[in-house]
Amino acid sequence: MLAILFVLLLGAACLYRLRWRRTGNLVVAAAAVLFFGVGCGAVPRMLIRSLQSPYDVEPAIAWAPRNAIVLLGAGTVVAGDEPLQPSYFADGRVLRAAQLYNACKATGRECHLFVSGGDSQDHGEAESVVYGRALRKLGIPEADMSFETRSMTTWQNAQFSRPLLASYAPQHMVLVTSGIHLRRSLLYFAHFGIEPQPVAGDWLNARREWIPDSWNYLLADAAMHEYLGILRYRVYNALGWNAPKAARLGS
Repeated sequence: MLAILFVLLLGAACLYRLRWRRTGNLVVAAAAVLFFGVGCGAVPRMLIRSLQSPYDVEPAIAWAPRNAIVLLGAGTVVAGDEPLQPSYFADGRVLRAAQLYNACKATGRECHLFVSGGDSQDHGEAESVVYGRALRKLGIPEADMSFETRSMTTWQNAQFSRPLLASYAPQHMVLVTSGIHLRRSLLYFAHFGIEPQPVAGDWLNARREWIPDSWNYLLADAAMHEYLGILRYRVYNALGWNAPKAARLGS
């Protein structure tokens, strides 16, 4: 969003230099509206609502005899000389995946956690492995977890998770990621024939402020990242640049 504002102001400066003052004034006014609309919360609130609102906070899950819970990565953090830790935006996902696993096991059904995420930040260890340590501390046994360690993007999360899920052959699948990330994740997973039940590990809210707040700019950028990812998918599909769609898993 800050880049867009910079381009608008740069464009206005060029218009003033060309003596197109009226058009320049309109561009400056548009930049001001965007600056306050984003910073005061109206724009990110609108963007986030359509990404998160389709999904229930506590969805009812009909556990089958054999279940798979897929957890998507959200980065890691270097904590001095200590082992890598899940990032701020990953903790909710990890906790939610553990809660779902325990809920599934409480019904007496078979349940397996598939953790997907490579070392996209070049921290020296795959996200999924880092999350695995956290999940073990939450009581998830090693035997009930599998780790996909190659993916660097959400697209690859779906692509590289498919063979693991196909091998396990679950009767029901659940996908855990951030609420803002569910729409794009489900689109990519469906492309590879995976149609899981979505569950949000965290939710985001914009702040209503009179003075522009940096948090709202962060949320707007995160939302725009999701929309651009969806747009890119559709454009690549139209141009034939995506991998061929896979058959529905289990069909």
